[in-house]
Amino acid sequence: MTTYRFYQSGDEKAIVELWNKCLTKDPINGRRFRNLVLLDANFDPEGMRLAFAGDKLIGCVYAIRRLLPMYKTELEQENGWIPFFFVHPDYRAQGVGAQLMKEAVEFLSSNGRANIFFSSYAPNYILPGIDEEAYPAGYKFLRKQGFEKLYSPIAMDRSLVGYEYPKEVADLKDQRINEDFTFTKAMDGDLYEIILFANEVFNPDWGRAIREGVLQGLPMERIIVARQGKKVVGFCLYGGYEGIPERFGPFGVDPSQQGKGLGKILLHEALQSMREEGLHGAWFLWTGEKTSAGYLYKKTGFSITRHFHVMKKTIS
Repeated sequence: MTTYRFYQSGDEKAIVELWNKCLTKDPINGRRFRNLVLLDANFDPEGMRLAFAGDKLIGCVYAIRRLLPMYKTELEQENGWIPFFFVHPDYRAQGVGAQLMKEAVEFLSSNGRANIFFSSYAPNYILPGIDEEAYPAGYKFLRKQGFEKLYSPIAMDRSLVGYEYPKEVADLKDQRINEDFTFTKAMDGDLYEIILFANEVFNPDWGRAIREGVLQGLPMERIIVARQGKKVVGFCLYGGYEGIPERFGPFGVDPSQQGKGLGKILLHEALQSMREEGLHGAWFLWTGEKTSAGYLYKKTGFSITRHFHVMKKTIS
């Protein structure tokens, strides 16, 4: 007999164990589960729906809505997210996942949510969306549950073995410096302006990543800031997400300044700094393949390692 309930204290070990049995391409440990889920300010136990066969955990669907604004007062009150779901291989195609998803959707609907996304939740997304190649059954399940594809971000990786700072980029950097641009490692006095720039020009999650990264020990020299005169016009960093040094980003240049190669300079400044630390690779989870950033990464030697689909379901 299958029973259903929401998360209770003490379920963590069983959830992590089942996660690793099901999501084999994306295993997790107890520390990451605690940090990304249990310590999330938006975590609500009632959104984590669990299925049991006797005392054995056999399925999980996690639903979340924003309780704390990402920036200013915006709570995105029409939106909810499903960051992850999984069912034990022995209990699939038996209605367990469908029932868990039904309960998760009802949880979000009862809290006024009309749009449900898989899985573009910030700040603590595990993956940008469903990896159809890695989890074809999961993708088909979402489609069957009424989720439609919105767009398909990519993850990219680059080996830093043998990396050298390109001469043409060094020459471009000198040219921009002569035009009153600077490219420097961040100091304490830069933080407020960089975070404000990230929040207002790009995404509040980027500002949060900087703030929380530094609070959790992100070395300031892993943040590179571009200025024109005294004005911040771009930044990039690495090691900001979950304290993983090889994880690159966030990274952005003021749209009004694009076309000057500032992003190329910032990217190579970061890669050079990573190599100086002895790192052997750089990677990130989320960009658009046919965006200016996507083209820049490809020209810089990054290759696509995964494709994802951000999915959306609309409920009345």
